[in-house]
Amino acid sequence: MSHGPNFTHLLVLPRLHIQNANAISSPLTHGFPSMTAFTGFMWALERKTLTADLDIAFKGIGVVCHQHQEQATEGGFIKAFHLTRNPAAKDGSTAAIVEEGRIHIEVSLILALESDRWQRDPQAQQDDIHTIKPMVDAMRIAGGSVVPPDHPRLPRYQPQVVDLTGNETDRLDAFRKLRLRLVPGFTLVSRDDLIAQRHEALTAEDKQATRLDAWLSLSRINWRYHADNAEWQHDRHGLGWAVPIPVGYGALGDIHPGGDITNARDPDTPFRFVESLYSMGEWISPHRLEQAEQLIWYPRTRPEDGLYRCCNDYRPVADPFESLYDFD
Repeated sequence: MSHGPNFTHLLVLPRLHIQNANAISSPLTHGFPSMTAFTGFMWALERKTLTADLDIAFKGIGVVCHQHQEQATEGGFIKAFHLTRNPAAKDGSTAAIVEEGRIHIEVSLILALESDRWQRDPQAQQDDIHTIKPMVDAMRIAGGSVVPPDHPRLPRYQPQVVDLTGNETDRLDAFRKLRLRLVPGFTLVSRDDLIAQRHEALTAEDKQATRLDAWLSLSRINWRYHADNAEWQHDRHGLGWAVPIPVGYGALGDIHPGGDITNARDPDTPFRFVESLYSMGEWISPHRLEQAEQLIWYPRTRPEDGLYRCCNDYRPVADPFESLYDFD
C-alpha cells in the first residue's frame, strides 16, 4: 500500500558536507535534523528552479547519512551541547547564552522529481544539473552550510540522475544500481506501524493505554524480570535501530490571515501556530530498500484537522495520521 507521489526521476546529490546543521530536531529529540528540515530545503530549491525556468516538479526527498559528528560533550549518561556566548548587547551588557545544538554531517540527498522535459531531452538533464549544483552549494540545509569537499572532481561527489520512466523491472534495476552508491551509510525510514503494534500489546495489559504510551514505551529500553528463567530481558529485540522522531506539525489554533501576526517572516502568507508531531523511525542500510518509493519522504496535510506531516512508505500504514491523534 503506497500513498506516495508519482515521480519519473531521482536527482542524487551525493556526499554533501554540511557544517553546523541543527541537531535539535524538536523539543524532545536531538541527534539529527528533522525530515521537515530536508523537505524545507526541497521546497526552497524548487522555488529557485522556478525562477530559473526549469521544468521540474519536486515530489519528495530521501536522506542517507554517511558520517555525523554532533557537537556535544559526553560525560557518563549526560551530554552537553557545545554552546557559544553571543556578542555583547547594544548597551554593553552580557548577552544570554542561547542553547543551540549543532552537528556536522555528510549526507546524500535523493530528490524525487517529475519532468516532461527530462523525458524528451536527456541532454536537458545534464544542463539542469549544472544549473542546480551551484544553487545547492550556496544554500542552507537544515540550518547548516554546505562545505566543498577536498576533491570535488572525484566521481563520488558528482550529481547523478536516475531515470525511472521505464517499466517496473527497469525501475527496480536502476534503483539497485543507485543503492551501491549510497553505501556505506544509513537512511531514516518511517515506522508508524511500530506504534500500532506496541499500542496493541499495551492495551492487552491495560485497556487505558494510549498511542502516546506506546510511543513513550518505544522511545526507551524497558527491562523486565522473567521468573521462569531468572533473567532480565529488554523489549528491543527485533526493533532494529528504531528511534523517536518528529514528523511534522499539529495546529494549536486557527489560521490567521497574512499580516495579522506581528513579526511573522512573511506578511502575505497565512499564519498558524503549531507544535511538533511525533512518530517512530528506523535507521537502516540503503541496501535493504527494495524500491525507490521506500526511500522517499513526502509531505501530506489535513488542514481541516490541523495536521501537517512528512510520510514515508517503507512500511506504509492505512492512515498515516492515525498514529498522531492520541498524542494530545
